[in-house]
Amino acid sequence: MQPLQGKTAIVTGSSRGIGAEIALTLAQAGAKIVVNYVNNKAAADKVHAAIADAGGECMTVQADVSDPTGVRKLFETASEHFKQIDILVNNAGILLFKEIAEIQDDEFDRIVDVNFKSVFYTLREAATKLADHGRVVNISSTVTRLMLPRYGAYAATKAAAEQLTRIFAREMGRRNITANIVSPGPVDTELFRAGKTAADIERMAAMAALGRIGTADDIAQVVLFLVSDEARWVTGQNIGVNGGII
Repeated sequence: MQPLQGKTAIVTGSSRGIGAEIALTLAQAGAKIVVNYVNNKAAADKVHAAIADAGGECMTVQADVSDPTGVRKLFETASEHFKQIDILVNNAGILLFKEIAEIQDDEFDRIVDVNFKSVFYTLREAATKLADHGRVVNISSTVTRLMLPRYGAYAATKAAAEQLTRIFAREMGRRNITANIVSPGPVDTELFRAGKTAADIERMAAMAALGRIGTADDIAQVVLFLVSDEARWVTGQNIGVNGGII
């Protein structure tokens, strides 16, 4: 039997990049998948088709998870379709690559909304909508452990979401719901490459003990472990998946 057979997973921001790979990986393990997107319907449909072509069950839900109304819609639609929600993976996020002195108010508000408020809204919903023995994985970043220039706002929002996850793990332990954090290092995605030169990417790859930037599959496999029964005694943890950067 597949390890996630009979489970339903919501993966936010799963139309592209790491989120899409997580959705595909969990589907291969037997989970029914809720692919979430905001604007890129074509990309979400492509992920849906890949899961369906492989024999998996999937639905797509357009919802802005930085908006509490969108989050309620996401969970309600998923519940109506699949009846029970077992897994939540918070992957939706944006990157702001600027020095603190250059960041405009609207830019700061936007990254807080997408990277931090979305985690709060989805955790609040999951607290009552997730089944007992459920799993939550929130995607953060290794930059919260580093002091990299131009990552200030991004790192701050991710660090805030990390702390929220730890408290949620404590609060949900009575229902055997685990909540963990995965902190990727540099991963070869469109989001990561935005605003970086080839020299920037080469330098970041050299920071890793393993001498390369990661792949989306590197991250997805760790998420798969954390949502599986094998990780039933792991909660409130932050797993660095970064090739040994730190």
